[in-house]
This record gives sequence, C-alpha cells and structure tokens, in this order.
Amino acid sequence: QVQLVESGGGLVQSGGSLRLSCALSGVILGIKDMGWYRQVPGKERELVALISGGGGTNYGDSVKGRFTTTRDIAKNTMYLEMNSLKPEDTAVYYCNARALGHGRDWATYWGQGTQVTVSS
Repeated sequence: QVQLVESGGGLVQSGGSLRLSCALSGVILGIKDMGWYRQVPGKERELVALISGGGGTNYGDSVKGRFTTTRDIAKNTMYLEMNSLKPEDTAVYYCNARALGHGRDWATYWGQGTQVTVSS
C-alpha cells in the first residue's frame, strides 16, 4: 500500500525558513504529479505547490517567490523549501501524490499533515 509521510513542520519566527519533506513508501510502480496543500481551521484546503512528473512546477499566488518545491525521484521524496515565512503561512501542510501501487490502479494519496506555525 502506498503511504505518504510528511516531516519538517514546527514553530518558526516570521521571516524564518523551514523545509518540509514528503516521503512515499510501499511498492510504487510509478508517480505522476505531486503537490503540497495547506489548511487552516474553517477554511478550504489551499494549493501551495505542484510538481509534475517532468519536474515542472506551479505555485499558489501567496507563496510565489518564497517557496520552492523539488523532488528526488530516486528517493521517492518531495521537498518544500519555505523562506520568508509569514504568520499567514501558519497551517497544516499536506502532501499528495498521483501514484501507481502494486496491484492497484492509479490513485491520489495524501499524507497525514504536518503543522507549521509562524510567530509574529
């Protein structure tokens, strides 16, 4: 079974940086797009960044120029480098991946989320 595990969240001061990781585990036969989303209580989940199988990236308007996502295909891991953090970046961050697991069809998998808190 395909699983995603995020790590790297925590508490940081405004203007600081954090690096999130999203590791896929299980018998994975293929990975297409991967993405980062975030959610605060009472609001819808918001797109942060997408990275395609070819490495192309797209970012939400609120993080452009501050966040960068990359992926290490050999390690089945995606990263989110977050710089110049603002209090409004405080949220639970989730990663997802469109993946093909052994004996399964292509499906979208989600991680459990990691809390990022930016203090002013």
